[in-house]
Amino acid sequence: MNKKIMTMKILKITLISVLSFGMLTSCFEDQDDNAISASEISDFVWKGMNAYYLYKDFIDDLANDRFSSNEEYASYLSDFSGPSELFESLIYQRSTVDRFSVLVTDYIALEQQLNGLTKNNGMEFGLVRFSGTDNLFGYVRYVLPNTDAESKGIQRGDLFYAVNGTQLTQSNWRSLLGADTYSINMATYNDNGTADPNDDSIEPSSQSISLTKSAYTENPIYISDVITVEDHTIGYLMYNGFTGTNQFDSELNSVFGEFRDAGVTDLVLDLRYNGGGSVATATWLASMISSPSLTGQTFFTEEYNSDIQTQILAEDPDFLINPFVDQMIKRNSDNQIVFQQTINHVSLNKVYILTTGATASASELVINGLNPYIDVVQVGTKTVGKYQASTTVYDAPDFRRANANPNHYYALQPLIYKSANANGFTDFDTGLIPDIAIAENFGNLGVLGNIDEPYLAAAINDILNSGRLMYSEPNYTEIIGSNELEPFSNEMFTEKPLPTYFINRTLMNQ
Repeated sequence: MNKKIMTMKILKITLISVLSFGMLTSCFEDQDDNAISASEISDFVWKGMNAYYLYKDFIDDLANDRFSSNEEYASYLSDFSGPSELFESLIYQRSTVDRFSVLVTDYIALEQQLNGLTKNNGMEFGLVRFSGTDNLFGYVRYVLPNTDAESKGIQRGDLFYAVNGTQLTQSNWRSLLGADTYSINMATYNDNGTADPNDDSIEPSSQSISLTKSAYTENPIYISDVITVEDHTIGYLMYNGFTGTNQFDSELNSVFGEFRDAGVTDLVLDLRYNGGGSVATATWLASMISSPSLTGQTFFTEEYNSDIQTQILAEDPDFLINPFVDQMIKRNSDNQIVFQQTINHVSLNKVYILTTGATASASELVINGLNPYIDVVQVGTKTVGKYQASTTVYDAPDFRRANANPNHYYALQPLIYKSANANGFTDFDTGLIPDIAIAENFGNLGVLGNIDEPYLAAAINDILNSGRLMYSEPNYTEIIGSNELEPFSNEMFTEKPLPTYFINRTLMNQ
């Protein structure tokens, strides 16, 4: 069976009309070196958030009747040092609820990243903190093919404690590992000869390896394989991102065609490092796993702020429902079909999904959306807890990319709706809890796709009815992963254009 490898993302959507007030003296430079006033961008920021933001109802300054005149509105905007400060003031509970909405200064770069193009040295890693210290160590999750890390011999399970000779800490890791070129100082894991993880430690070594990033597009299908164990034919897929690109969606569908043709009796879907992505791809993946009999049944529903929700319910309530499907279909802005494939269903009534604290958004959507219909056995640690979707909001009268203001490249990526499964389950801010709890052992990560790799072995053990194993929590905390160095790494974004009938008001005539 073929093994594959590469990463993620795409997006679409909208923006807003601009009033020019000229009350701020500071200016920004757009990509063509044309000065643009902060007031123009701030005006866009407020209007975009007023139109779309999921948590608008909880932000007094986003109320439709917040301002009684243009002058009051202009004065409000002038109280902020710039668009970024204004944007942050409009976020609802940044540390606990909305950890994800962002304002970007260059939507061209954003579009490239969400289409899967990043600067990458090929070493995908996690950072871990032992209790009682701010020091971190890194472990290699996996290595991308045809990258500098692969050519330097980096392998899954390699450990490093410092970058350029400087110990990694919670305050310096982003600057050290965000550079285009750096050297990692290697380490080894010491379990001190016991099975108790609480006495484990990291031992620095003298080896260092220099790594350089370059432009790279990662295929989210890292491994696909069919494994025969006793009388079970197990499909195994390690899937690392929901890109929303035609090529990778087509390849995903082909994998499930291979699983179907092989007659898989069981499926292990490895999403442990998958931060999410396209809502459409998540819907199609869930449809591939399940039976065609679910076609048309509710996979998940959308819930917007009260302004949008009320108008959609009045105009087109079916718009809020995202069903299981038997066709992958994409349309252009003229509603013409530009991509279409029949979904390859494996028609299983149980799926094993491997998760960690890096599993987020569209990955969680698959788990939550399938739960009412089939037995979803979650193996690993709890997920991030991101059930909200975002879209890109451009500075244009119709909010769409084609009509974006040519004077700047600012854009919003706000949360616009929250998802709920067919049973209405949502708001899982603390993550989805595993049925079989297991944490990655940094002293023995195992080989991905091998039946002895601890996560996969735990799933196979349950498939064979050998009894579920529960694992004690170690004395370390994983802080972040390499994918999270990139903005939007945990995004769940919708490609579905929102209806524009709710955006027909002007600032003082709402």
